[in-house]
Amino acid sequence: MAASIRSTARSSASRAGRTRRVLPAEVRIDALMNAAAALFIARGVETTTVDDITAAAGVGKGTFYHYFATKTDAVLALRERFTRRFLDEVGAAVEACPPGDHHARFEAWLSGAVGAYLGNFELHDVVFHDFRHDRRRSDEKDAVIDQLAGILSDGMQAGAWSLPDARATAIVLFDGMHGVVDDAIAAGRRDPAPLCRLLRQLFGRILKG
Repeated sequence: MAASIRSTARSSASRAGRTRRVLPAEVRIDALMNAAAALFIARGVETTTVDDITAAAGVGKGTFYHYFATKTDAVLALRERFTRRFLDEVGAAVEACPPGDHHARFEAWLSGAVGAYLGNFELHDVVFHDFRHDRRRSDEKDAVIDQLAGILSDGMQAGAWSLPDARATAIVLFDGMHGVVDDAIAAGRRDPAPLCRLLRQLFGRILKG
């Protein structure tokens, strides 16, 4: 009887050990996406293989195909995660400002956007490498524009500034920020502070009307 109990206990412990080693799905997906992101940045999307990604993530090839049908799907998932984290990071900076201080909320958006872009431009270039202007619109850009347009619209309603159209202004400001930061990256300037000062001066004139 005692031997049977010990055997059962060992069997239960063995099963528990196996259970503990099974990582949650979100952990495995993150591991795959993190590995893919690092490899895409280092080697490029085309030259990185699924085998490279699974080896770096420490999972089997079947795990990759359980979550992604193709390597392109992994790129699209990284694009969605990039946008979600961008929105969350910038949104947190905005929400830290008083609701009625619309100028502060806009400046928080600007500082957050510049910092987030500068800090992740290599991944941005990877996940948006195939974006063409003939697509005109994208869900990812629309989400960012909507976030900024909401801040501008709130300011318009409160009388903080007078603008002909919140969305059109948001597009001008976002694309302007994007272009200035791209120019700084190309020139090897990675300090967000002077860029934010410059953009605040430029955009402040637009918001004054």
